[in-house]
Amino acid sequence: MVTPEQLKNWIETGFESADVSVEGDGHHFEAIIIANEFEGKSRIQRHQLVYAALGDKMKAEVHALSMKTLTPSEAQTD
Repeated sequence: MVTPEQLKNWIETGFESADVSVEGDGHHFEAIIIANEFEGKSRIQRHQLVYAALGDKMKAEVHALSMKTLTPSEAQTD
């Protein structure tokens, strides 16, 4: 079973410098991801970057992932 810490590490490897927090029960997860790479990107493009970081793990090991994707400046005003 996947732990929130594992999922956090997997997401972080796909970004140069991201602040990631993950909660979940091993099947369903919620993540908040703050990364410079999201600058100028739509919500769909941001989610695609996260899915790319997870690769095949999203198909096989993570069953449900809800995410909030923010740039550092958005996170300061949130």
